[in-house]
Amino acid sequence: MDSTETAIPVEPALAKPQRFVFVLLPRFTLLSFASALECLRIANRMAGKTLYTWSTTGEGGDTITCSAGTEFKLDGDLPELARDDTILLCGGIEIQTAATKRVLNWLRREARKGLRIGGLCTASHVMAQAGLLDGKRATIHWENHDSFAEEFDEVALSKSVYTIDGNRMTTAGGISSIDLMLKLIANDRGSELANAVADQMIYSSIRTDRDTQRLSVPTRIGVRHPKLGQVIQMMEANIEEPISPALLADKVGMSTRQLERLFRRYLNRSPKRYYMELRLQKARNLLMQTDMSVINVALACGFASPSHFSKCYRAHYSITPYRERGSQSESA
Repeated sequence: MDSTETAIPVEPALAKPQRFVFVLLPRFTLLSFASALECLRIANRMAGKTLYTWSTTGEGGDTITCSAGTEFKLDGDLPELARDDTILLCGGIEIQTAATKRVLNWLRREARKGLRIGGLCTASHVMAQAGLLDGKRATIHWENHDSFAEEFDEVALSKSVYTIDGNRMTTAGGISSIDLMLKLIANDRGSELANAVADQMIYSSIRTDRDTQRLSVPTRIGVRHPKLGQVIQMMEANIEEPISPALLADKVGMSTRQLERLFRRYLNRSPKRYYMELRLQKARNLLMQTDMSVINVALACGFASPSHFSKCYRAHYSITPYRERGSQSESA
């Protein structure tokens, strides 16, 4: 800090610096990692002393490449940690292939010591693979929500920006790492320091674990018609068992014809077409992110038969779900 700056008073909850160990997984998201790391750096600067230390690690301990293609030099291989260390796993794209047997075994071993372990972005998938989230609340990026829910039904999945359940922490990705780190700093060192860190980051709206990660339906679709928003929310909540347009219209107090006109006016498609696109989008996520059979994907997205599902999928994406799954496997 400059000599003209005044250090922020820090609650003496912890006598020695806390160490954060960032485990960088293949193709991790740089934004989530950098957001978390900057909170620690700025906390040290604002306090005028070293409250936090950190290191980067990963399998092999050599280099790792993030999803943007930039290569990072790691501080070392997966280490033996102390009980008061905190592990933060940094995930990104293609997370299903990121956790090797060695990484999972290392996580389980360190978890038995009682360490605080967190997952940034999609890394909660790796934590769940290791069994660290069984019976606990967790969150993950909304794009991976459906596949996670299908694979780990023993985890209480949330749509919050972050969750803290005992010594397990998860974030939804993006800048939600900031919200989690500010919460940890406030808990460990006091809210005055956490607020000072947020102020330095020009982060004026600190979110809590009660805030959801996605924009509201009206904001997402760019339309603020209340009844249209209600209908789309019902559609999104009922993918496996679709609701008929007539029933949707009845639930918001309008006729089927009025509902048709509403969708045509604001979204340039029929309610049936819009609903089908939502279901196919979920189907594509499941095909790309899980090992579910095509038949089970079809059922999870409200299709009564694989043939009907395949026909609709091909009409929308110009490829069959079987070929989609095959091209994904070749890419991996």
